[in-house]
Amino acid sequence: MSHLAVDPVEIARGTRLPSATVGMIGAGQLARMTHQAAIALNIELRVLTDDLNAPAVRGGATPVLGSYADPRDLEALAAGCDVVTFDHELAEPQLLAELSRHVTVRPSPRAKQLAQDKLHARETLSQAGFRVPSFAPVDSSTDIDAFAERHGWPVVIKARRGGYDGRGVWITGDTREAARIWQSASAAGRELVVESFVDIRCELAVLVARRPSGDSVTYPVMETRQQDAICREVIAPAAIPVDRADEARRLAVSIADGVDVAGLLAVELFLTGEGLVVNELALRPHNCGHLTIDACPTSQFEQHLRAILDWPLGDTGMLAPAAAMVNVLGPSDGSDPAT
Repeated sequence: MSHLAVDPVEIARGTRLPSATVGMIGAGQLARMTHQAAIALNIELRVLTDDLNAPAVRGGATPVLGSYADPRDLEALAAGCDVVTFDHELAEPQLLAELSRHVTVRPSPRAKQLAQDKLHARETLSQAGFRVPSFAPVDSSTDIDAFAERHGWPVVIKARRGGYDGRGVWITGDTREAARIWQSASAAGRELVVESFVDIRCELAVLVARRPSGDSVTYPVMETRQQDAICREVIAPAAIPVDRADEARRLAVSIADGVDVAGLLAVELFLTGEGLVVNELALRPHNCGHLTIDACPTSQFEQHLRAILDWPLGDTGMLAPAAAMVNVLGPSDGSDPAT
């Protein structure tokens, strides 16, 4: 029997401590916090990075020097690992598909594409019957104008790939500005998608942890407050009616089941006057979930490890009636004076 076949009764009794080796593509802050959770679970975390000063390496994770864009480096990370996972969305889908032939990759490369390609995510969710903003691919600036004629200005223009934390998102109500955005993106080789501007009451997020066996748990629905398209504040639980929170959690679980997620899934939602609208997905620990380290018995990082290893999932209840988090950002140039 594989040592990954964990008996939850044995764990509860403390008669056997499971162990595993997990490879993580990326070594940023999410990997560092995942390593902290791995220590208590008797898991060795190996991280793929080209920087020995990366946050996870400084935190004690085992480094594998290399690039997520090099298949040989991905194979070097996978060697000896029980499962490979991620702390970012940057690895190319075809490389991940090839890697998955040799090692278990969770979430699967197919599911991971929902966080890597915004147009693919919109099409997949829409076809599955989930409500998303109106959208269209952009092949020229005239596509943006035509979309705005149908749906009205302003519109939201997004990079299909690589955009996060305020990068690759533009809101414009002007055809000339839209043309400039298109020209700049086209010159940089970036593909775009245009979406209707949604009049929202608040933004919500639901974290779902799901095992390959299908078991899942959700954390309390959180309200996320954005500034310059970056999450600045998180409040849990969100101050919304109980029935609406239950609906949000059911929606998130339906998405997780529908795309066969293994690991942590963050479902970002808009609450509008007409109901819930799916914004974006992240198939990894999420910025909004950092407060679970102190606010919940099982942090999102421990939960992600448990889920990808198909181990019993932990308690997601709140340790206090409510919790809040503020996202403190460093300098705009990305430097870190503390180092």
